[in-house]
Amino acid sequence: MPEAADKLMRENMSKNLIDQDEYPMTQILHERCVSILADLWHAPSSHGAIGTATTGSSEAIQLGGLAMKRIWQEKRKAAGKSIHEPGPNVVMGSNAQVALEKFARYFEVECRLVPVTAESKYRMDPKRAMEYVDENTIGVYVILGSTYTGHYEPVKEMADLLDEYEKQTGHNVPIHVDGASGGFIAPFATPKLEWDFKIPRVVSINTSGHKFGLSYVGVGWVIWRDKVHLPKDLIFELHYLGSIEYSFSLNFSRPAAPIIAQYFNLVHLGFDGYRRVALDDLKNARILSRALEKSEYYTVLSDIHRPVGTTGISSAVSKVIDEEDVENYEPGLPVVSFRFTDEFKEKYPDIQQKWIQILLRSRGWIVPNYELPPELDTVEILRVVVRESMSAVLIERLVADIVEITEDLMKQDSPAHALNTLSLHKPQQHHGKDHIGLEKGSASKPSGTYAKPC
Repeated sequence: MPEAADKLMRENMSKNLIDQDEYPMTQILHERCVSILADLWHAPSSHGAIGTATTGSSEAIQLGGLAMKRIWQEKRKAAGKSIHEPGPNVVMGSNAQVALEKFARYFEVECRLVPVTAESKYRMDPKRAMEYVDENTIGVYVILGSTYTGHYEPVKEMADLLDEYEKQTGHNVPIHVDGASGGFIAPFATPKLEWDFKIPRVVSINTSGHKFGLSYVGVGWVIWRDKVHLPKDLIFELHYLGSIEYSFSLNFSRPAAPIIAQYFNLVHLGFDGYRRVALDDLKNARILSRALEKSEYYTVLSDIHRPVGTTGISSAVSKVIDEEDVENYEPGLPVVSFRFTDEFKEKYPDIQQKWIQILLRSRGWIVPNYELPPELDTVEILRVVVRESMSAVLIERLVADIVEITEDLMKQDSPAHALNTLSLHKPQQHHGKDHIGLEKGSASKPSGTYAKPC
């Protein structure tokens, strides 16, 4: 962040957001941020919407899920039905980040994971998701920006199917949009895309201020379209800090500085500033995608470099279009996910893709290599997140390093040479324990989501 923001953080590190009586201006800035985001996401009324800052998107997702669960419980009780048998469930794609699955596990909601496929663009297929929806579904989590590949899930298509389902069954199933990354990309880069509160079935949205909100780590946001969708019994009225205050967060005391930093960004950058950053990020991500494909060593799974309507077709054979007009391309995050081509793997079966990650790390690049969600977990991908600091010059350097490392491994003696090189970068051994002192095997089995429980 700019030096002025650093100064604001230092000057306000002692401020407690919850203590509105002692630090009233922090709450005013907090309310302004909520209002700005509600307006950005097209809430019916930016004054009627309600929201709060959170500690990242994880807390925001918990709150969004809790509100949906409580509303479902109230409807079941009003209808004289049990809230325990068979109990509530929530539907999401198996590509969901672990925070979404964590909500289900921590708050005793059955987690129904919809398998993803290459045909569904490595994201939840709304039609298949409907197979998992019933009268006990508290809501559907729709992800605006998959952690794996950056694909946006089709919020409008999901909403239309749920509208039809309600007409047939009378069951109202809401949508919570996990816009952890996309909440600060889509409104600026692709404002015509329908995904937010313009869709009546979308009742809440979360985002991370410390991702593409460009603030320092520690701030997330959750907004409800109106007060109706945030049950009153989740809101606590406080009287002991010198004034009447209201709290509807999992945390209580927390620093106000990250909220002040977020407000600084919203004012300092404005719509045009955020749009410039988003468009630059996407443009550089398209450059990286094309370069990787043209190397003929890699297949790119992300689609942001492909013209609308040509998904899955190599960008090298696509028609000539206006490079500067982002509307010409498939919408998504500035994320580039790629893997060895089938031809490369067949010709060089001894080369392991994870070696690319480790050898890039030795040159200063952090490019993770990991498996896709369940049912596709035999496929490994490398992933690059293009941020505002990732200039075209750095993209060129990254491509050169990837190609050089790959071609070095292709040499006849490379596998043995690579293993010798990799031995210099082995992770530290923990003698049967992980870094927090837990014995191996003491955690739940991996769920297949990107951030596996450990």
